[in-house]
Amino acid sequence: MPGGATANRPMRALQVSLGDRSYPIVVGAGALERRDLLEPIVAGRSVAIVSNTTVAPLYAGRLRAMLGGAAQVVDVVLPDGEAHKHWQTLNGIFDALLAARFDRNSVLVALGGGVVGDMAGFAAAVYQRGIDFVQVPTTLLAQVDSSVGGKTGINHPLGKNMIGAFHQPRLVLADVACLQSLPQRELIAGLAEVIKHGAIADWAYFDAVADDLPALLAKDTAALERAVARSCEIKADVVAHDEREAGLRAILNFGHTFGHAIEAGMGYGEWLHGEAVGAGMVMATDLSQRLGLLDAADGARIRALVSAAGLPVAAPRWSAERYVELMSVDKKAERGTPKFVLLEALGRACVRRAPDDALRATLAATATG
Repeated sequence: MPGGATANRPMRALQVSLGDRSYPIVVGAGALERRDLLEPIVAGRSVAIVSNTTVAPLYAGRLRAMLGGAAQVVDVVLPDGEAHKHWQTLNGIFDALLAARFDRNSVLVALGGGVVGDMAGFAAAVYQRGIDFVQVPTTLLAQVDSSVGGKTGINHPLGKNMIGAFHQPRLVLADVACLQSLPQRELIAGLAEVIKHGAIADWAYFDAVADDLPALLAKDTAALERAVARSCEIKADVVAHDEREAGLRAILNFGHTFGHAIEAGMGYGEWLHGEAVGAGMVMATDLSQRLGLLDAADGARIRALVSAAGLPVAAPRWSAERYVELMSVDKKAERGTPKFVLLEALGRACVRRAPDDALRATLAATATG
């Protein structure tokens, strides 16, 4: 079986350093069974496990068994998919909390991928003006990226993640054994964020991911642990320096300005988030080269790894005007003018505006799908 035995494997413990809002990230096969970490957070409190129709049947029972010290445990099961990341589904979480008489001392536990984590975190941020929550990510994308850093929110028809809040979790439990049940398309989508972290912050990690790619695609436990742990280290360091994206944290959006445009333009759920980011990284790489920031050899390495991972390298064939329209509704845009995370070298990112001629040339070269 890919990954081998999961029992008694050591955990990797990381920390997001944010003063009195600091929290641990525990990575490893078996992290879901860390009752010792959950118990101090949930003891004597009302707990809601927020999951979805795909993940809840697989893991909600196991998680519930770790919450024996809670005063009550309620299951909130959401429909699965990015298409449901909106106000109506969010309101379903509030309905369940109010029906169970949850108070300000209650806790939400997000069990699932990025959509579940974003929505449960947003619900926790605003329910009675803020309650605690825990992240138990079950997809590669959520484990390496969205579960860490406190960004929460929902989509709007005009833009992805445009409605939300910063709200840090109390704990992140990234159990890589859960990835054995992950469909291959979802696993590949998660690799986009893994590649992204190497591209923006650590060229040696980028090379390590390239070397580990066959093992990652085969769901090898040791390779997955290495990728999740290093990606979390990179993100935790960035978040510790810039929690609310005043500057440095924006580099985590490499590929995302183009990617979010693809997701919104196609209709949420048609492309997985990681698929859109994969194509978006190729587009941002092309733009970086056109602006004289990135040399051709590094650009070719990025495109080759995105392709080898099985991610799209060609974006939808839309007009430049359509792309600009979609990208103008982006959190990095200023007065409707998009800004891009670009690469000055492999492992070093920056945020820039792009001249219209260079942007149009990039779109003409990469929007060919």
